[in-house]
Amino acid sequence: MSTIGRFLEFGVEAHDILESLHFYKTLGFTELQCADVFSHKYAVVSDGELNIGLHDNSFDAPRMTFVQQDLARHARAMADHGYEFSFLQLDEDAFNELGFTDRDGNPVSMVEARTFHMSEDAEKDSACGSWFELSLPVRETVRAAQFWAPVAPALLEMREEPTMHMRFDATGVALGLSESIALKAPSLCFRNPDRAGLMALLEQRGFDFEKYPGYEGAYVAITAPEGTTLFVFEEDFLGEAYEVDESGDATDFPR
Repeated sequence: MSTIGRFLEFGVEAHDILESLHFYKTLGFTELQCADVFSHKYAVVSDGELNIGLHDNSFDAPRMTFVQQDLARHARAMADHGYEFSFLQLDEDAFNELGFTDRDGNPVSMVEARTFHMSEDAEKDSACGSWFELSLPVRETVRAAQFWAPVAPALLEMREEPTMHMRFDATGVALGLSESIALKAPSLCFRNPDRAGLMALLEQRGFDFEKYPGYEGAYVAITAPEGTTLFVFEEDFLGEAYEVDESGDATDFPR
């Protein structure tokens, strides 16, 4: 089984795209030009590293989307490895995509090509700061790692206390697996030491936020109009205190 492809976007269900666009653009994200590949309304915002896809469509969300060329061949290989697809569209006359969930029900999709165009205007941090992890809620981190290790074999950091947390390099996204009870859904983590500046902006704009939400020492959790949670920290909560094997290879987790 090869890697899952390159991370494309964090896709969310946004039935009021204009409201979500206003929210993200106010925070400093840039709207990108989208390709005409979906039948539903679709927009993307980016800070140059993180791309958030806003879909006016009902689907299992939020979900991680990866680009994988020759998707039909990869779909056959995945089926041979026991993957069960929640949706599968492979046709010469259609935009090929497939979907599945990990062991904790977190949705993942793969598409055959990019669905938007990057812009130099997006190459700057948002008011949230620097994006450093996409966190997934899991029941048992080691069990979850057994699923992710074959397709994202580079283990970046890990720690056991106060809650088990593993971070993988999933080709374009630092993917965190967390047992924290404060993490309710796949969420985005940012590092911004300018706490006063961010809090002043949130209060001025009247955005929905919670101080000290209880996840890994975040000083604020911001809720986007469509429900996405953006956690902001003064520094990366894993820091430099946690090391992995020098090889960084996580493929030897017991199955």
